[in-house]
Amino acid sequence: MLLELRIENLLLIERAELRPGDGLTAITGETGAGKTVLAHALDLLLGGKPRAGIVRPGAAEAYVEGVFELPAGLLDEPDFADLRERVGEQIDEIVLARRVSEKRTTAFVQGRSATAADLQALGGRLVAFFGQHEHRRLTLASAQLELLDGFCGREHLDTRGALAAAHARVREIERGLAELRERAGTRDRDLDLLAFEIEEIEALGPTEEEKASLTGERSRLRELDGLLAAAGAGAEAIAPSGDGSGVSLLLAGAEQMALSVQGADPEMAELATRLTSLRLEAEDLGAELRRYADSLEAEPGRLDVVEERLDLYDRLERKHGGSVAAVLAHADRCREEHARLAHAEIETERAEAALAEALADRDRLAKKVTAARKKAAPKLAERVREELAALAMEGAAFEVVLEPREDPAPTGAERVEFLLAPNPGVPAAPIRDAASGGELSRVMLALMTVAGAGESRTLVFDEVDAGVGGQTARAVGERLRALANGRQVLCITHLAQIAALATSHFRIEKLADTDTALTTVEALEGDGVVAELCRMLGAEASDQAARRHAEELLAAA
Repeated sequence: MLLELRIENLLLIERAELRPGDGLTAITGETGAGKTVLAHALDLLLGGKPRAGIVRPGAAEAYVEGVFELPAGLLDEPDFADLRERVGEQIDEIVLARRVSEKRTTAFVQGRSATAADLQALGGRLVAFFGQHEHRRLTLASAQLELLDGFCGREHLDTRGALAAAHARVREIERGLAELRERAGTRDRDLDLLAFEIEEIEALGPTEEEKASLTGERSRLRELDGLLAAAGAGAEAIAPSGDGSGVSLLLAGAEQMALSVQGADPEMAELATRLTSLRLEAEDLGAELRRYADSLEAEPGRLDVVEERLDLYDRLERKHGGSVAAVLAHADRCREEHARLAHAEIETERAEAALAEALADRDRLAKKVTAARKKAAPKLAERVREELAALAMEGAAFEVVLEPREDPAPTGAERVEFLLAPNPGVPAAPIRDAASGGELSRVMLALMTVAGAGESRTLVFDEVDAGVGGQTARAVGERLRALANGRQVLCITHLAQIAALATSHFRIEKLADTDTALTTVEALEGDGVVAELCRMLGAEASDQAARRHAEELLAAA
C-alpha cells in the first residue's frame, strides 16, 4: 500500500506530501484546482509517459516519490530477479521515484537508477489505477478481453503470453517459408548467376599480396626506359665499360697516393682509410647498378599481361565492394547462398515440418485459453451483475459473449463482447450502445472491482463517479468503501456523497494571489471536512442548511 507520496514542482504543485492510510481516502477540490495532478504523479510512478509542460513554470525539474509497503515475496518472483539484485532482498518498504526535466526523465527504485519498464512491472503489482476515462476504454474489444483474462487469473495470463509467443513463431516460419517458395520459381536462374560470379572470382583467385605485387610491377614496366637510362648512367659514371676514367678509377688513384705516405702523419692515415672505404662502396654501387639494369630486361608483352590482370581486379572490386577483401567476402556469400539454394527443397521440407509443429503448439495453447475464457465468462457476468445491484442497477442484465475469430490472433481464437441491458425487459446490447455515461461509469466500477484490481492492495480511482448523482452517487460511494475494506482506496471525486464516506480526506486548492498560480494539498479533519462538503454541495460553509446536510452525510456514513 502507498505509505507516502511526495510531489515537487509538478504542474501547479510546488511541494506536497500525502500520507494516506488504510480504507477510503477522498481527494477533492474545485474544478481546475489540480486534483488530477495527483493522479498524474501516481501515473509517473507507475512508469507512465510524462506529458509536455509537466514541470512547474520557473522550476528546472519535477520530482515525484512514493513509499510503498512491499508485499511479502514479491521480489522473489522470477520477473524481478534483476531488480532484486540491485535493491536487496530484506526490505519491507520500497521507494519508487521519477525525476522529469525538459531534456530527460530518470527513474529510481530504492535510490538506484531504474527504467520506466521497471516502474511499470513493479508499480503495476503495487497499485491498480483507474483513470477518469477508463469507462470509455471499456467500449474497446481489446480492453474487454484484458478484463476477462485478468479475471481468469495469473496462470491463464501466463498461458496467453505463451500463446502470443507461439503465434509470433508461426508468423516467422510462415514468412520464411513464403520466401523459400517464392525463390523456388527463380531457383535455376539464381543458381546460374551465383555459379557465374563464383567462377569469375575463383578464375582470378585474387589476393591482397598479388595485387600489391602487380601494382608495383606495372609501375616499373611503365617507366622501364627511364629506369634503364638512370641505372646505366650511374654505372657508367662509376665504372665505365670502355677505357674511360670513372669515379672508381679516380678514387683508386687517390687511394694509392695516400697509401704511399702511410705512416708520415696519423691524420693522413685516417683519411686514407676513408678513401679506401669510399672506393670499395663506389665499386659495389657500380656493380649493383649494372645488375639492376640487367634485371630490367622484361619479356615482350609483360606489361600488357599485368595491365589485363589488374583490370580484372578493378572490375571485380567495382562490382563487389571496392576492395579485394570485399570481393572475397562476396564470394563466400555466393557460395553460402548457392549451397542453400542447392538444398532448397530440403529446407522447404524442414520449414513445412517446423510450421506444422508451431501451428499445433499454437492451436493447443489457443484451445487452453478458449477453455479458460468459456469457464470464466459466466462467472464474471454473474459477479458483475451482483456488483451492479449494489450500485443501484438491480435488475440489469450483463453478459460476456465469446465470438470466434476467422483467423487466430496473438490474443487467441475469439473476441469478447460485453453486453448490457440496464433495465429489465430491454434486450442486452454492446455496452458502447446500451449504457449512458453514468451507467457506463458504474459498469466500469463493477468490472474493475471484480476483474481489474488483481492483487493490488492500493486502488486509485480518478473521477470514476462522472455522470452519476443522487442516490446512485451514494451507491457508488458505498461500493468504493466496501472495496476499501482490507485495502487502500484513493478516490479523486467531486461528489459530496462519496467524500462523506471516506476515512481520510485531502483537499486540493489553487492559490491565484501570486504571479504564478500554485496548488496546495491539505489534510482535512473535523470542521474542515464539513466545510469542504458544503462547498461540494454548492454552498458556503456558513450556510446552516448546507452544514446540516453535510453533517447528515457524515453521520449516515
